[in-house]
Amino acid sequence: MSSLSQSAHVGRVHFATSRGPQWQVPLTRVGGLPIGTIDRRRSAALMVDVALDRRGTGLSPLIVTSANGQVLSLCARKPAIRHLFMQADLIHADGMSLVFASQLFSQAPVPERVCTTDFFHDVARVGQERGARMFLLGATQLVIDEAARRAQTLYPQLKIVGHASGYIRREGEEQRVIDAINTAKPDILWIGLGVPLEQQFAVRNRHRLRNVGLIKTSGGLFDVLSGSKSRAPQWLINAGFEWAYRWYLEPGRLAWRYLMTNPHALYLLLTQTGD
Repeated sequence: MSSLSQSAHVGRVHFATSRGPQWQVPLTRVGGLPIGTIDRRRSAALMVDVALDRRGTGLSPLIVTSANGQVLSLCARKPAIRHLFMQADLIHADGMSLVFASQLFSQAPVPERVCTTDFFHDVARVGQERGARMFLLGATQLVIDEAARRAQTLYPQLKIVGHASGYIRREGEEQRVIDAINTAKPDILWIGLGVPLEQQFAVRNRHRLRNVGLIKTSGGLFDVLSGSKSRAPQWLINAGFEWAYRWYLEPGRLAWRYLMTNPHALYLLLTQTGD
């Protein structure tokens, strides 16, 4: 499996497995990034298939990440961040604006938004049926403890083999976390550190995570999963304005970001989308 930096901006990305299906995911250019044209159901099956197939092989984990308007803007303005995203093996569209733009300008549009806070449950349902092992990394200790507890309550047969806080500050602490993850041997590692810290962690450490099948970057997943933050009403999510609800909840933190990135992201969607 090649990283996106070694692939064409559009085309297909291939995931070969030794026992299951040979997955081919079409890519389409959205806002300047190669986005997978795959829905949540198929993507959940793909992730579990390829993660289980890599169990015990000692291979470096695959990386699946997500893009929204903020990510498009960051990647266009900062080559180092774009390079991180192009090291991923698959990029999901985690933003309705990307879905809408692809449906307007792409011959093979993105079928639906793959929002990680919803997608986690898709993967958990498949994972508990297939015996997949999962590790959760991110947020504060209180939040990640509660997120793991709630996930285990929702999916009693799911093998959550470990969890750890994402606040890694002291020297040597990152290595201890990596050692704990390798000891737990998860098929899927969910990392919720925010952009670009989670992409940096995944790319920097993938060669050391030899007992992990696949890494999924997760943004604010654990805040929502733990109940410490709420989601927008479903009608607002469907309309593509969940970002506005987040702005309403955290105006001080998000106002400047949205004012700077949303117009730029719209420009990128209008000018750099299409096959």
